[in-house]
Amino acid sequence: MVVLVAAAYMVGKKLDRQKAAEVTIQKRIKEHATEYEKQQKSPLSRKHDVEYQPLQKKERTKTVAKQVSTQDTHKEKSKREERSVSVTDTHTSPVELAYRNRKGRLAIIIDDIHTKAQLDTIKSLPFPVTPSIFPPYAQSSKTPRLATEVVHYMVHLPMESGKWKYDRQSKTLMRSFTASQMRQRIDELRRLFPRAYYINNHTGSKFTQDCHAMAILYNAMREDGFIFIDSLTTGRSCVRKIAHRYGDAYVSRDIFLDNKKEIGYIHTQLKKAVALAREHGFAIAIGHPHSVTFEALRRATWLQNEVEVVYIDALFRR
Repeated sequence: MVVLVAAAYMVGKKLDRQKAAEVTIQKRIKEHATEYEKQQKSPLSRKHDVEYQPLQKKERTKTVAKQVSTQDTHKEKSKREERSVSVTDTHTSPVELAYRNRKGRLAIIIDDIHTKAQLDTIKSLPFPVTPSIFPPYAQSSKTPRLATEVVHYMVHLPMESGKWKYDRQSKTLMRSFTASQMRQRIDELRRLFPRAYYINNHTGSKFTQDCHAMAILYNAMREDGFIFIDSLTTGRSCVRKIAHRYGDAYVSRDIFLDNKKEIGYIHTQLKKAVALAREHGFAIAIGHPHSVTFEALRRATWLQNEVEVVYIDALFRR
């Protein structure tokens, strides 16, 4: 009898300990959940949240500030503090895509345009091709004149790639630029190309994955009436996130045509672009002003039977 009572007592104590442990665990879970909710509500709980607050329909000012690491040197801290700016967005209308058609639309862009001969070749092709024209630089200072010879064109803006041989091009946008420097550059492009609507990046893999710098630049382009087409030179581009925070459609390159300078390869890439256009309603293929690229496009007489080949403008509702 005594043994049974003792056994019952021990079982009871064990159950009490288990119950207490369960209460403790539930209490800790609740505490962690509360802390997590607080972090999620904090504007700095996730990297770049401060830059990606949705914009309202009315004019609104937002401060874009980059966090300073505790390990930063005084010089680095000063540079980052200089880049903290107040940015005003005055747009009320988001960038919207055109309605789909049955066939699908394919926009072909030729980057790096800086000579009249290149532009004349594009104009001679059997279907619409959009030239993306370099801003003036040392080797070609008259590029804005080329834009006066065409209705449909883009600006091909050099942006930081992280490789010196590309970043040395005149006025390449660098991540270290202040907001004021970026604004001055975009204002300059607006003066040089008063009829331009579209900009895409030349290189720029380092710049477009820097969400702070890209957010400032995107806002400046938007205020000056530019739509940014992401050449997608890196899979880490921040442009999609930034565009969606404005309610803008995000448009990027789908296919590079001439990574191999062979007509057969370029035609294969065109067929891939056609398939994407049919599946998604539109696609963007980017090539370069190589003689083989122009010849491949000239020979692609079948292309217009497969898809509607359009200028970049036709992808947007304006």
